Amino acid sequence: MSASDTPKRSMRTPLGRVRNLGAAHSGTSDFWRQRLTAVAMTLLMIPVIVIIMMLLGRNQAGAAQILGSLPIAVILLLFIFASAWHMKIGMQVVIEDYVHNEKLKLVSVMLNNFFSIAVALASTYAILKLSSGV
Repeated sequence: MSASDTPKRSMRTPLGRVRNLGAAHSGTSDFWRQRLTAVAMTLLMIPVIVIIMMLLGRNQAGAAQILGSLPIAVILLLFIFASAWHMKIGMQVVIEDYVHNEKLKLVSVMLNNFFSIAVALASTYAILKLSSGV
């Protein structure tokens, strides 16, 4: 019997080995989504900082004029969506790892989803309202 014939010890179930999934069935995709949003936020950080610096010392009319530009509004909206998604994934991972009561975990994940959506919608509304000059 050679070394390749000996069965490997594994904590995974046979079905998990066949499907090549971990216990949560989504850990890898969450990992990559969080890395993708981190890269997006990193790339958008410089333009967002420049926009914020352009807004310093301006009154509301001046800020509305700057934010009225389509490219600036798009950059800010992309940053908001990437940040909200990144925040949702990161907090969900923390909840799943450290909350052990299943009912509390379910409620916490649902509240995290609602909160992330509310932050994204409120921020989007604010940017759209400022950029439209209303």
